[in-house]
Amino acid sequence: MENIKTDLLVDAKGFACPMPIVRTKKAMNELQPGKVMEVQATDKGSTADIQAWAKSTGHQYLGTVEEGNVLKHYLRKASEKAGEEKKHPHVVSNEELQAKLKESKNIVVLDVREVAEFAFNHIPGAKSIPLGELEERLYELNPETEVYVVCRTGTRSDLAAQKLVERGFKQVLNVVPGMSEWPEKTAKANN
Repeated sequence: MENIKTDLLVDAKGFACPMPIVRTKKAMNELQPGKVMEVQATDKGSTADIQAWAKSTGHQYLGTVEEGNVLKHYLRKASEKAGEEKKHPHVVSNEELQAKLKESKNIVVLDVREVAEFAFNHIPGAKSIPLGELEERLYELNPETEVYVVCRTGTRSDLAAQKLVERGFKQVLNVVPGMSEWPEKTAKANN
């Protein structure tokens, strides 16, 4: 692929979610409408994260180029009117999810982190569908069931929760702060 002309380069290499998005948001504020940004990241989940973030803010996701272990994401800043980040309005704490797990069996805990993250620690009984696979795997979920969406910090799960609601899911809750501060025992993929 030819060299793509960009107006701003954001280095997010070596950082895990949510830092590539945090750095992208900050840099986007400095960019003029219509200008193009390149975000370099090594977190495999950053592709789905940046696509979903761009959609939720109205900025244009142009594409991603993979060079070795570096993902180069390209975004165009929307007009000044766009850029207000939408947030999923229904949020619960880790403690509220813990209480719900003890009282009800008719819920789904949906973990939208990458497969490797899920493999090493997850909430027992959680279903793993990485954010980047959510669209094509929606059939695995019942839109009438209460869904608690979890990721590492609540950023990726917020984007997933918005996507589920857009697809007709009725009871979707984002769990914050998520696995980064999950106080209960976790499971591993081999457990």
